[in-house]
This record gives sequence, structure tokens and C-alpha cells, in this order.
Amino acid sequence: MAESAHQETVHGGSGLKSDQVSGVILLGLALYIGWLNREFPVGSLAEPGPGYVPLLLAIALGSIGLLIAVFGGRSAPLLGIRWPEAGRAAAILIACAVTTLLLERIGYRLSVAVLLVFFIGVVERKKPLAVVLVAGGFSLVSFYVIADLLHVPLPRGPWGF
Repeated sequence: MAESAHQETVHGGSGLKSDQVSGVILLGLALYIGWLNREFPVGSLAEPGPGYVPLLLAIALGSIGLLIAVFGGRSAPLLGIRWPEAGRAAAILIACAVTTLLLERIGYRLSVAVLLVFFIGVVERKKPLAVVLVAGGFSLVSFYVIADLLHVPLPRGPWGF
């Protein structure tokens, strides 16, 4: 008994647990999705409308988030978690945001190529030949599949590329 009390003191046993916070965030995201979905007709089981599947997904996400929040009391305390890769994660998040801003301005293929050069070349520090082959190949092949085969319009940029 004294040992477990000592471990809770050392490991920060009181306070919010990481899984509880994650569960509440998922539940909040599900509620937000459900709120946004109100603009679309749900329809019925026999004839589902455009809001049917997003509503089902929001309900599933909210249910999972609620379960995680309720039963997440055994996870590590939120304040006790160390994240040594926080800088790397922030760089990836910022790169994705910048790519989103550049997508319409410079086009899909160039945006994806630049993003992959950053990820593979700068973040992962792979050899230049591999970086160029993967970034160029993926941006060209994915554009072909999405835009040409699936006919989903993608931004081409000012140069038509």
C-alpha cells in the first residue's frame, strides 16, 4: 500500500491523465463534426443523404472518445509526459501548413515535391538521389492517379504544372 502511494507521488498520480485528455479532445472533435453536419440532410437508412455517413462517423468517434476518457485513468499523468520529438513534430506541422498555403499558388505537383524534399531530405536526412526520386516520382504519379485517372481537380499552379 505504501509502495503504490509512493509511486503515485513520484509519478504524479493525481491530476488529468493523458488518455483522459485525448478522449475529451476526440469527443469534442466528434461534437464539432456533428454540429457542422447539421447543414446536410441525413436521410434514412433506406435512402441515406449526404450527412448520413459523417454523422455515423461522428457518433463512432464520440463514443470511442468517451470510452477513452472514462476508462483512461490508468494512463500516465499529462504533466509527466516527456516528448523529446516535439521540435520535429512542430516542424512537420508547420511544413504541412505552409504546403497548404502554397498549394493553390504553385500547384499540387510542385507543392508535394517541395514538401517531400523537406520531409525526406531535411527531417529524415536521406541521400539526395533518393530524395529527388521519391519526391519527384510521388508528386507526378499521385497527380496522374488523382487528377487524370480519378478526374479529381487538383491545383496546377501559374505554370500549368
